[in-house]
Parts: sequence; C-alpha cells; structure tokens
Amino acid sequence: MPDRSYLSIGDVLNLLKEEFSDITISKIRFLESQGLLDPERTPSGYRKFYDADVERLRWILRQQKENFLPLKVIKGRLEPGAPGAPPEVDAPAPPGEGAGPGPGEAEEAAGSNGAAPPEPVAVAPAAQATQTDLAAEAAREPSPAAEPAPPGPVGARPDVGPGPAPTATATPVLSAGATGVSLTFDELVEASGLDESAVRDLERFGLIVGRPVARTVYYDEESLVVGRLAAEFRRFGVEARHLRMYKTAAERESGFFEQIVTPLLKQRNPRARGEAMQTARDLSELGARLRDSMLRLALRDITGG
Repeated sequence: MPDRSYLSIGDVLNLLKEEFSDITISKIRFLESQGLLDPERTPSGYRKFYDADVERLRWILRQQKENFLPLKVIKGRLEPGAPGAPPEVDAPAPPGEGAGPGPGEAEEAAGSNGAAPPEPVAVAPAAQATQTDLAAEAAREPSPAAEPAPPGPVGARPDVGPGPAPTATATPVLSAGATGVSLTFDELVEASGLDESAVRDLERFGLIVGRPVARTVYYDEESLVVGRLAAEFRRFGVEARHLRMYKTAAERESGFFEQIVTPLLKQRNPRARGEAMQTARDLSELGARLRDSMLRLALRDITGG
C-alpha cells in the first residue's frame, strides 16, 4: 500500500478484489454516481479513498452479495440514523493537496486496461454500470424469516418428533427468497456466474423459463436461483442435462400434491384456498425432509458411512 494516508481507486480495487471477485473500477464509479459513495477529490479530479470510504464500500458490496439488496434499499440504510446502517469509521485528516496524481492514481483514469489516462471528470456517468449492478438493482428485499415453530416435547428430535409438521421455517420450501426479480438474459448470465451457452442449456432443458414482454424476455427469481445452483454444480462437472432429473422429480411430486389440494381449491372460497396453500406448504416441508432422509440412506450405502 502507498505511504500516503488515502488510497486511489486502483488501490481500493486491489484491496477488495479477493473478497469481491466481480468488483471493477466501473462498478465503484457507478456506486458513486448513484450517491452511495462520495470520495474526496484531488485538485486534478482523482478520487481519494480513506478508511471510512473503504469500509462503506465494503458494507455496500456485502449487502449486494449476501442479502441481494437493491441499491435503493442500501442507499436508504446509509442515511444517518437509519436501522441497519454500517458502523462509522473515523477517517484521518486529509493531507496536503498535491499538484498531480500520486502513485497508483493513474489506474483510476486509465481504468483496468492500462490505456493512456484521459482527462479526469467530476463524476463518472451511470452508463458505466455493469450488468451485475443492474441485476442487483432488480432484486428486492428478501422476505423476512418466518417465526420459528414452538418447541416439541423434551428430548424429542425436531426433525422427526411427534405432532404435525411445521407450517413455516426460516427458509420456506415454497419461497425462493428474494421476490420481484426481473432480469434480462444478459443480466441473468452476469448474476448467475454462468456463460451464455450454459444459461441457454438450462432454458433448453426446461430448468428456467423466461417471460416475454414486448420484444424482451425476462427471468424471475426462480431462474436466478436455478442459475446460481447450476453454476455450483458445474464445479463438479455437472451440466444442465444432468439436472433435468430434479425437474422431473419435482413435477411428479407436484402432481401428487395436486391430487390432495384440488378438492380444497374446488370449493372456491378464500378460507378453502388459504387451507390449500397451507397444505401445499406442509406437504412441501414433509417432502423435503423425507428426500433428505432417503438421500442420507442412499449415500450411506455408497460411502459406507
């Protein structure tokens, strides 16, 4: 790190790259253009990041990466006194202003390709946002976790104890988490971590389904969840065609549940419909627990555990 008490945008990029692999100079500039960052400037227009600026940026990136919060929500939480705001970090007193860019500051003007630096500008345009920025903006706040189920009898295992199955969990089976996601194909590619060919394969095998609006096809939160899971599977050499068995199994299970809830839905009244939805949730929870148990048994035979 440089001897000066502040960091250039290139220094910040290098500092955070290991924790946030998708961070770029363009993304930092975009966050500034949206009012989430406000680094000090040198007389020649180069950004100066102090400890407080770096910690603020790190907090913003974590909210996007871990909680999938849109920028509007993050910006609201950055307001003074807002709940969930990041802890303040005291910045050192600004040093004397230099006549030109210090070591590493040329990276800010040159970007990440090392080209000759253009004239610095006051604020970078929002058009430099990456598709990842746009994808994160599309996601809304995750649904709050449901209330935990009341404890069962003393000594009973929560996953196999007597009594009815829990009606809600911290991560409901019928909830994908974030809601209101609407991504274009390019945004889905960027947000999922897959290449275009892999996403097309997911669509070809029916694992994701787009919704055409005018001349653009949009993908919802389920497509994003499937895309990210498929990216994890690819680390083990698993491709979209191998994942089709999960879709087939889900369709069979859904057809079985349909036979149980259809009589309730035919009653055509709000109370019966609510009971049908609750029944579907309960059946989904039971099915998930049973699948886990069956898989543990099968893997025990394979691994000898």
